Amino acid sequence: MGGDADKAAPAKSAAAAAAVEDHDIASGAEVDAAFYRWLTNAAQPHATAEVEQQILAELTRLAQSAVDGAALVPRVPAIIPQLMRTLRDDDMNAADLSRQLQQDLVLVAEVYREANRPCYRPRYHSSPPVNTIEGAIMLLGQNGMRMLLARVAFRPIISMQSGLLAKKTAPLIWRQSEKCAQAASLLAPSLRANAFEAYLAGLMANVGIVVAFRLIDQMHKDGAVPQSDEFIDELFAQGRILSARIAALWEFPETVTSAIEQSGQDDAPAMAQTLALSDRVSKLRMLVDANKFVPDDPFVVNGLGKAALACFGKLEDEEDE
Repeated sequence: MGGDADKAAPAKSAAAAAAVEDHDIASGAEVDAAFYRWLTNAAQPHATAEVEQQILAELTRLAQSAVDGAALVPRVPAIIPQLMRTLRDDDMNAADLSRQLQQDLVLVAEVYREANRPCYRPRYHSSPPVNTIEGAIMLLGQNGMRMLLARVAFRPIISMQSGLLAKKTAPLIWRQSEKCAQAASLLAPSLRANAFEAYLAGLMANVGIVVAFRLIDQMHKDGAVPQSDEFIDELFAQGRILSARIAALWEFPETVTSAIEQSGQDDAPAMAQTLALSDRVSKLRMLVDANKFVPDDPFVVNGLGKAALACFGKLEDEEDE
């Protein structure tokens, strides 16, 4: 009997493998829906179709009037766009950058904190802590400074949420955004996109979804949350438009705003393709880490190439700063 069971095992494995191969690749809308339902706890009461339409109508209005939408999230500090422009110059001057940084003491503190982290100063290194702003800038380098500033700019978006749904979901969206940005910077070179601009696009892509959750909190306080496929699809579509418009108001590069708006479209430019893939990988990573799927579930792995799968693995242990 044991022998029969052993003989049957390979056939079972082959059948399972065939099932994986034949499984349809999940669409971007299906990944968005799974991510949204995890964020909002789909088991709670569902909003009516009428409520869904009211929310979508207001979200669409905000997407067409980005100033109103931007009012629902804290604006990035005024110094950030100026610093970003300085950091885009490959001939960055540490002295000039330090003078700009000193206009914002919070940023100065963040730069010191980052430069003195163990990953920049290994335990066996006997030199004293970095105690000058120019020294910290030189240690972090151009890309390190860029990514630090981007993260600092976005933190207030998470800490300023007030409604129940926004408070619950904003930290998770931020975590996904950081993973998306990391994935974008890793995947950009193979797709011939600028790694830093891809990183910015990843951080910014779902700001519109944070706005949407604040809107749901403000319009309907009975705890019922929209859950229909049609609502979720339109919410992410309008959220992308709103994210792009807010990014433009915040003076992000035009390549970043275009990538957000064109993400998921057929024949999109390289930056938008990078963002779409990074958004998918990061959302799937979040769902797997939350035990909603196993890592080798067809829903997760089908459609991901070798580079995307490698990136998916690297995101597993990423933690918020």
